[in-house]
Amino acid sequence: MNPIKTVPKVRLGSPMLAGLVFAALWLALGALLLSLLLYAGSLNESSLPAWSLGIHGAAALCGGFTSGKRSGSKGWYHGGLLGLGYGLLVLIISFLAADAGIGARTGILFLIVALAGAFGGMVGVNLRK
Repeated sequence: MNPIKTVPKVRLGSPMLAGLVFAALWLALGALLLSLLLYAGSLNESSLPAWSLGIHGAAALCGGFTSGKRSGSKGWYHGGLLGLGYGLLVLIISFLAADAGIGARTGILFLIVALAGAFGGMVGVNLRK
């Protein structure tokens, strides 16, 4: 058996890919937290769309932070591009899984994730050492 020091590490080279992976991880944690609040808390199902937009925004913020930190420059650009890519990925998955269409809520989602990703990218590039 190999000790932990000799196990090869996986490094994501692209800032966009790394940001999408981290955004997906934060989305999974947010969805788990939201389902626990729905199950055990006093959260109503009618307020789920607003909460899900907040979770998507937080996931895009964390993904933009990672993308900006790994890029080293133009954090708002990398974070905003990550937010738009994340929004497009969510739109494709929601269309394929639930046959959701494009509406006003889709535009709001794209606006939220693009702004959150750009802000996260700006913070991430400025916290790089």
